[in-house]
Amino acid sequence: MHTRRHFLQRGIAFSAGFAGLAMLSRERNAAFASLVEDVARSGIGYGPLVKDALGVLDLPAGFTYSVVSRRGDVMADGLFMPGQPDGMASFPGPEGLTLIVCNHELEAGSAKRGPFGEQNELLGKVDPSKLFDIGSKRPSLGGCTTIVYDTKSQRKIREFASLLGTNRNCAGGPTPWGSWLTCEEDVANKGDEGALRNHGYVFEVPASAEMKLTDAVPIREMGRFKHEAVALDPRTGTVYLTEDIEHGLIYRFTPKEPGKLYKGGKLEAMMWRAKPGLDTSNRKAGSDVIGVGTKIEVEWVALENVDRDTDDLRVDGFRAGAMRFARGEGMWWGHDSVYFAATTGGVAQKGQIWRYMPDASNAAKGVLELFVEPNDGHLIENADNLTVSPWGDLIVCEDSVGGDVEPGNRLVGITKDGQPYVFARNAASESEFAGVNFSPDGTTMFVNIQGNGLTLAIMGPWRT
Repeated sequence: MHTRRHFLQRGIAFSAGFAGLAMLSRERNAAFASLVEDVARSGIGYGPLVKDALGVLDLPAGFTYSVVSRRGDVMADGLFMPGQPDGMASFPGPEGLTLIVCNHELEAGSAKRGPFGEQNELLGKVDPSKLFDIGSKRPSLGGCTTIVYDTKSQRKIREFASLLGTNRNCAGGPTPWGSWLTCEEDVANKGDEGALRNHGYVFEVPASAEMKLTDAVPIREMGRFKHEAVALDPRTGTVYLTEDIEHGLIYRFTPKEPGKLYKGGKLEAMMWRAKPGLDTSNRKAGSDVIGVGTKIEVEWVALENVDRDTDDLRVDGFRAGAMRFARGEGMWWGHDSVYFAATTGGVAQKGQIWRYMPDASNAAKGVLELFVEPNDGHLIENADNLTVSPWGDLIVCEDSVGGDVEPGNRLVGITKDGQPYVFARNAASESEFAGVNFSPDGTTMFVNIQGNGLTLAIMGPWRT
């Protein structure tokens, strides 16, 4: 077991500067495939997958799924369930119900998958003041929906739009006070394609069973950039943020008043003072390569003018010495740490997962660890959204499985000591998984198949 763990955590990283290892041989791929089977047999994870007769979702024996929501369904508010479901989280609701707040990665030109119909014919059903950007030509179609769900009967009660008029709501993160922070992965400027407002902000959406739209107010001091996800430290109220762009930054927002984000705060970027401007992708051989398990004491550099018309906030961060990450995407709080994915990091650009451990005694500092860098698609390919499960493992959504792996993006579990296992496979399409999370009672995993416009509930013999 020690040898296998060492191989998985250290050997698979190919982080020692061997550029040739980016091109993996058939023999090595076969060895990795055999290793994955060996891990499954060892009791890690939930066992091999069983082909789904309906061709939607392959799961281990004993697990089942149901379709919670489908693109184009008529919701309780009379609008259509939008497509492109992405990041989401679940919250405790009244009378033991679960509230699922879900992003939709849509923009103004996505009417066929939007909430108002193919010609935006249902736009009149909504108070226009509730839309962040109604546009001079057509409205922005991103936003959030809320699903009220009963995990005891595994039944949807209702669903409705809870935020409208934003662009490309990709991921986000839950707050301890029962709201969802939804992030725009779009920096369209006022005037672009008829936009009436700048985009690229974070919005707060209360998790509520009441059918109503949230006032679309951006949290401007969290910065304007290609936001992806956030994670909030429940001990301090500090918010961490990813940026989905090559050479993006990892940000930290310290609110003036914890729990009241609209009152403003300070935005900073992560840096390693010993090596200012470090590129963490590990694509270049040499002294800058970071090995799996390596821990770095990092600090934070302040950023100014964070709500600007130009998409260059990260450039100021670079100049100040901030670290660069290869497409920061999914992010989640767990184990007193922030886990986040750099989707195209690593020698083979298969992705990395990082762990940041804030210093409880000194807010200015913390430790960053490269937790996983697989460099082989048989293990993990392009980690995106992720969550921390009730039993402590990470559950990771894959973004784009390559041709050397059996078709279908997967949900991959990662144990606390870095050992991966496959939990599910998309049998319906080549679409990515997104928004994986667990119900507050721990009985149900929710996940989206984005391209198919499906939200699924998964039940089974979870570990406790």
